[in-house]
Amino acid sequence: MTFMLDPQTFVIPDNTRMEERTIVVDGGAIIGGHSSIEYGIIANEIVIGEHVTVCGEVCARSDVYIDRWSDIQGGVDADGDTHLGEFVKIHGKLTVGGDLDIAENVSINDGFEAKGWIMIKNPFPVIIFLYLYLSELLHHGTDEEVEKAVQELFVDDPEQDDGIRTMVIPSGAMISLSAIETDYPVHIGDGCRLQGNIRAKSLSMGGDTTLFGSIRAKDVTIQENNIIHGNIDAKGEVCIEEGCHILGDVRARAIRIHRDAMVDGTMDARGGITITETAEADAPAEGEGLKELRELEETPDESEDVSAERPDEESDDGSDEGLSDESGEDEFKRAPENTEEPDTEEESGEENDAPDEIDETGEADGRDKTDENMEK
Repeated sequence: MTFMLDPQTFVIPDNTRMEERTIVVDGGAIIGGHSSIEYGIIANEIVIGEHVTVCGEVCARSDVYIDRWSDIQGGVDADGDTHLGEFVKIHGKLTVGGDLDIAENVSINDGFEAKGWIMIKNPFPVIIFLYLYLSELLHHGTDEEVEKAVQELFVDDPEQDDGIRTMVIPSGAMISLSAIETDYPVHIGDGCRLQGNIRAKSLSMGGDTTLFGSIRAKDVTIQENNIIHGNIDAKGEVCIEEGCHILGDVRARAIRIHRDAMVDGTMDARGGITITETAEADAPAEGEGLKELRELEETPDESEDVSAERPDEESDDGSDEGLSDESGEDEFKRAPENTEEPDTEEESGEENDAPDEIDETGEADGRDKTDENMEK
């Protein structure tokens, strides 16, 4: 997933893991003011705004910025520099690998250790500085400079940034052991392992992510190969892609689900349920569509020809059978005539006798003529 950094969007980057008491982020972390985190945080660079409560350890692989009136109920360990605003409370130990900038009225219960320089001053609030700086760049329309500044602050190597790397928690958000709540949209990256019921304005989840909890938002989009151990409730549309497994119910105004997705519970949608397929499965290969169309076009013609020929063949067969039957009847009827053939032969014989008589008479006449000739 590609995402543009937005302070009004709850962003959980790729490969984020919510362990028993700690949130582990591969990149940086920005926590907005007046937020509450009931976990510890492990990230590269960590920026914490005003009036933020973190109920665990804060461990940074680089620098740490904690603004005023924030309360860290564990320790703070930074491999780089550390900047602490006014009235910050750290209930554990502070360990700094680089320089330490500390304001007045900072409380550290278990002491601190810094390997670099220690400067006591009232630094300008970090979140306000970043906000004014980025706002000024956006006001002048220099989006590329904003992107570059964010990458320089929160990405070690911008050329190797292939996805969401920075965790962004908007102001007023709450992450507890049982819920993730915010008034802003939520974007979840790929390969995450999360715990808690998500309550947000909208939600979009990348691939290969596991969530142990339910989802409640206006619109929900679940990409490929995700597992949701809970229900999905949406006032708008729910889109579930291929390979997903929902171990609960899905309720929304409209549901679009891939045919290879699985829902263990019931699906309820007033606007209807649409089952989708991949474009590759729908699109026929080159030549196959033409062959199928040709076969479909040819088969009806052949069937019509066969059906047209069959009655003729049947009629021919029927006519032959009828002729054979009639001929048999004629022979049966002519049998008596054949029995009368001797009579016809006798008649023919009588007729034959008549010529014989004629011959006799002819012979007699011939003798008389010869006698007459002799007398002459």
